[in-house]
Amino acid sequence: MVSRRAVGALLGGLWLAGCLIGIATAADTDLSKTAGGVTVYLGIVPAEIVKGLPSGSTTERPMHGRTPKGPHEYHVVAAVFDAASGARISDAVVTAEVSGLGLSGAKKKLEPMQISGTTTYGGFFDLPGFDLYTVKLTVERTGASPAALQFKYDHRR
Repeated sequence: MVSRRAVGALLGGLWLAGCLIGIATAADTDLSKTAGGVTVYLGIVPAEIVKGLPSGSTTERPMHGRTPKGPHEYHVVAAVFDAASGARISDAVVTAEVSGLGLSGAKKKLEPMQISGTTTYGGFFDLPGFDLYTVKLTVERTGASPAALQFKYDHRR
C-alpha cells in the first residue's frame, strides 16, 4: 500500500513538472494570454502522466471522472490569475474548446483541481493528429463579463 505522504510527494512532483512544462511551453509557443481582466497560463501534457498515478492517488475517483484510455489523449491545464493583482482565481468556471485546423472541436468544462493548495482547471482532450490546434478558453466569474482567450498549440512536432 502506498502511503499518503508518498502519494502527496508524487502529486506535488507531477504538478511541479506540469507547471514547468507549461511555463516552458507558454514561453515557446505563446500559451499565456491576458484578456477580460484575467491572465491564463495554458499547459498541454500527454495523459500518460496521469495514467501512471497509483489508484486512488488523486481522489477516490479517477481524475476528471475517468481514466484516459486513448493513445492520443492529452491533459489540458489552465492556471487562471487576476490580471491586475496577480492573485490566483479559484472560483471560476472555465470552458475549453480544442479543435484541429479547419475542424470543429470538443468543448468541455474544465474541472477545478486542488494540488498543493493551489487551484488549476483541467480536462482530457483527444489530439489525434499532428496538427495546429486552436484552444478557446472562456473564463466566467461572478460579477464579471466572461473572458474569452484563444491559444494556438502546435502539435506537429
